[in-house]
Amino acid sequence: MERQLKEGKGWRLGWQPNAAFPALLGTNQWAVELTAAEFADFRRLLLQLVDSVAQLQDQLMAEETITCEASSDLLWLEVRGYPQQFDLSFILLSGRRAEGQWPAESAAELVGALQTIEVF
Repeated sequence: MERQLKEGKGWRLGWQPNAAFPALLGTNQWAVELTAAEFADFRRLLLQLVDSVAQLQDQLMAEETITCEASSDLLWLEVRGYPQQFDLSFILLSGRRAEGQWPAESAAELVGALQTIEVF
């Protein structure tokens, strides 16, 4: 599998399978490299949050916002906003520390790209 880099307005996502830190998450202003395990958790937790928010959509009034969190030993993630448009934040909890955030406009595209990037 070759190196992959996807980017859009306000987000970047990369995967280079043979690197010590094979994943890249970021924006135009910042980026952080993740281990394969950290990236697997990021992907798994984010897709869980997206699914949870979608399931709650019918229970909310149109003007209601929602905040959902998910975490593992390696990462903490939060989505905040409307079920169809939310901000995304994460904190890396492993030995080195990093955190990042994407606004709703960028988060939706990042989620879509995350579902298409081939990592395994």
